[in-house]
Parts: sequence; structure tokens; C-alpha cells
Amino acid sequence: MTTRIIGTGRCLPEHIVTNDDLAKIMDTSDEWIASRTGIRKRHIAKEETTASMSAEAAKRALKQAGLSPEEIDLIIVGTITGDYVTPSTACEVQQIIGAENAVAFDINAACSGFMFALNTAHAYFQSGIYQNALIIGAETLSKIMDWGDRSTSVLFGDGAGAAVVTKGDAGLLNFTQGSDGAKGMVLACKNRSNNNPLISTSKEMKYTYMDGQEVYKFAVSKVPESIKKVLAEAHLEPEDIKYYILHQANIRIIQSVAKRLKVSEEKFPISLDHCGNISAGSVPILLDEVNEKGMLEKGDKIVMAGFGAGLTWSACVMEW
Repeated sequence: MTTRIIGTGRCLPEHIVTNDDLAKIMDTSDEWIASRTGIRKRHIAKEETTASMSAEAAKRALKQAGLSPEEIDLIIVGTITGDYVTPSTACEVQQIIGAENAVAFDINAACSGFMFALNTAHAYFQSGIYQNALIIGAETLSKIMDWGDRSTSVLFGDGAGAAVVTKGDAGLLNFTQGSDGAKGMVLACKNRSNNNPLISTSKEMKYTYMDGQEVYKFAVSKVPESIKKVLAEAHLEPEDIKYYILHQANIRIIQSVAKRLKVSEEKFPISLDHCGNISAGSVPILLDEVNEKGMLEKGDKIVMAGFGAGLTWSACVMEW
């Protein structure tokens, strides 16, 4: 028995911000952003929250799966931008959708969050503890960006993607994941500082910092390495894979991965052109787009991979 995806869903904020819109508030242009990243526009939250988007994506995934919220045993949300320090976003989703029988918690693995959640659900299934799980990747990254910094803020967007997974005879074939905390500060966002009767610190809001060159070097080496590992262990070749569903960070990273795997870029669908980088939300949102378009048939083999802050990475091979 393994872990099978039986339903997907996504939710993006209603408001769209184009590169031209950003050019009105900072020193940038559509050409500058698009040529360096492949991003043309992104969805930015106004009334939406991480929990509300997660819940809507979850409802859509449940509808496709044909399951009721009460049938879900486990809810895991990968996010770094929960609406509260506590309760977790997963517990908020549990309440909103009425999944009264589920255990719920969040995972902080940044852009690998959805993938880490998938592997965690798989481990629960293998142990025999749970049967049906709802896994979500969701972010409201706009609230942790310095919108005066064109090197970071133009890259990111908001949104949520979800998948319903269950035990099955076909599905997850192989999985790998890893972390390198020694390099974690190349992409970071500091939480509130200690402030108590013994120490007084600045209450100034901290924003996301990224060393783009270091992140790029990490991604273009670690992602193809991890993909090759899961393919080899599944006794598959790169050409056996129908689609590579990668975290949507930068078009140049995706192109580099395709080149290193010696696979056509046509096998790498993208959403970053209209969504930007949604961290933990990128992989499930793209997966739902591909699924909704009818691009996947039973028996197709796909690779999913996440990579980002932590530093963290993950990849899996799945039979649809």
C-alpha cells in the first residue's frame, strides 16, 4: 500500500497585481522582472487570509475526491505565514470546513512545505494510524515583504493549494527530502524579538531577506540531484516522467533543471508567470492547474519537487 492523490484544489486571491502595477510604486519594469524571473503578475490578498484560502482550496479538493470533511483523519498545512502564532492554520481549516474527526497541525518547511506534508501523511499511512488526509500548501507572503525592495517583493504572490490523499495500491513510488540549516540565513524572515522586563528591543517589523545568488546556486544543483535520486530508486529514467511539477521560484531555475536532466522544457508546466512564487503553495497550485486541464491520466508518472528557505528540499515520484 502507498499514498494516492484523489483530489486537488486551489484558491487564489481575487486581486491581481501586474509588473506594470509594481512599476508605479518602485523602480522596476515589466521587462526587468519578466526577463529575470518569468513572472508577469501575481495574486495579492486583500480580504483573504492564509486560513480562508486554505479552507477554500480544501473544499474544492474534497469535492473532487468525493469525501466529506468528517472522513478526513489528518490535516497538515505547510505554511510560513499563518494568520496566528497559535492556533495553527490547520486547526483553523479544521474548524472552517467541519473536519471534526481530524488531527491538525502545521509544518514550517517554507517552499518545501507541501512536499514535507505529503511525506508526513505517507508516514502516518504506512504506520497504519490514519486512512485519509488533507494536505495544504498556503501563503500570504505579501505581508512579510518589504514593498520598497524590488529584489524580493516582485517575486512573490499569495494563494493556497490542497490535495486529498488516501491509502492506495498505486501512487507514491519514492520520496526524498533534506535540510541544510547551516545555510538557512540566505533566505530568512526574522520573527518578533524578545521583549520582556529583562530586555527591551525594537518592535520594528522585519521583512524577508534573500541572497538571490546563493539560493539560485543551491536550487540548480540540489533539485536535479534529488530528482535523479528518486528516479534511480524507482528504477525510472527522466524520459519516463510525463510532467515535472516543480516549485515555482524562477524560470531560469526550471530551465536549468530541465537542461541538467536532459529533458524537454515542455515537460515542466509553469504557473509562476501568473502566480509568482507562492512558497509552500506553488507545487499544489500548479498540480491542480495541470489536473484541472485534464493533462493527467491514470498511470501517468509525475515528479514533484520543492526547494527553498531552511534550506530545505524534497522530491517524489508518483503514479497518477
